[in-house]
Amino acid sequence: MELKVNQDKCLGCGVCVVACPINASISPEVSGGHGPKTEDVIMMVENGVIKLFSKDSCTKCGTCQVFCPTDAIWLE
Repeated sequence: MELKVNQDKCLGCGVCVVACPINASISPEVSGGHGPKTEDVIMMVENGVIKLFSKDSCTKCGTCQVFCPTDAIWLE
């Protein structure tokens, strides 16, 4: 399985960034609703859309997919 993002559906709201437990463990300020301070996170908002960075860190838990309001992120 691999994490995918449909940029046409993505609002850049960042809910997936905050919801991701791995992101929060890598960059603790994420759990407070702030942007990550490192590109070691799995995903972050860049130029108004989600960009995937360290996909290898993803545990395929599906939390980001559950919280995405537009179904723009999923596991395939």
